[in-house]
Amino acid sequence: MAKRRVVLTGAAGYVGQRMFKELSERWDLVPIDVQATTRSGEKVPGIVIADLTNPDRDAYRQHFRGAEAVIHLGYVRAPGLDATTWQNNSDAKFWAEHQNVALAYNVYRTALEEGVRRVVVASSNHAADYYERLVWAGKLDMVTPEMPPRSDNWYGWAKAAYELLGFVFATGQVDGKKLEIVQWRIGGPRDDDIDQVAPGDIKVMHRALGAYLSRRDQVQQAIRMVETERIEDEHGIPFLIAYGISGNTHRFWSIANARQALGYAPEDDSQVNFADKIARIARMAAKE
Repeated sequence: MAKRRVVLTGAAGYVGQRMFKELSERWDLVPIDVQATTRSGEKVPGIVIADLTNPDRDAYRQHFRGAEAVIHLGYVRAPGLDATTWQNNSDAKFWAEHQNVALAYNVYRTALEEGVRRVVVASSNHAADYYERLVWAGKLDMVTPEMPPRSDNWYGWAKAAYELLGFVFATGQVDGKKLEIVQWRIGGPRDDDIDQVAPGDIKVMHRALGAYLSRRDQVQQAIRMVETERIEDEHGIPFLIAYGISGNTHRFWSIANARQALGYAPEDDSQVNFADKIARIARMAAKE
């Protein structure tokens, strides 16, 4: 049986590379990026160099042709702006994020035009990061995907725009065809966030533990987001928002719908994975 064909944009980036081996073994993967190498300078096997911000979709549509799904991780890093500073609310950051919204549109539109069934988009927890203020203020226990997207920064605003754009395509109101859409609100896909927590800083530790996404849980989610047969909501719209985190005891984002709609069964819990480090941070807090 032929492998399903899946396009992976932003394939040379960190998140894409974190699951590249497993996905390329499982699927006929079409990796796309604007550069041929990873951060460490390694060549990405089979990489296709294409600028998906180009409004002329004929320049790259052939790479989407015959694909069953797209996982869109591509992101334009604006020159002169620190990509890690998501809180940047400057005028320059606002206009820079427009390019990423247009990028998402091009991916949706090309996928629709080429008959791709589903698009999985790397949204972000920041699409609804305002709610964290309420969590830390003790006014809210859990943020769910059903809550309206709310952000207080341009990075999160753009991610929310990806989601709203995707919903339009899912309704079938573009060219009369429904495009299945999964919005992946990725949390903290890193194993070293806990190492950045200052001794005794329980609040920051709790955030790092709650947001954690292990590599194998990331791989599992990506596979289920592509391969789950049906994702329609109660109104028949094939649109789903799911948080990308492990089964963390400390979580403050709900993964209940990911379990139910996708059959997601996380294998990791940050409280277990980082038990020794948690104990060390807690001991320091007790001494203060």
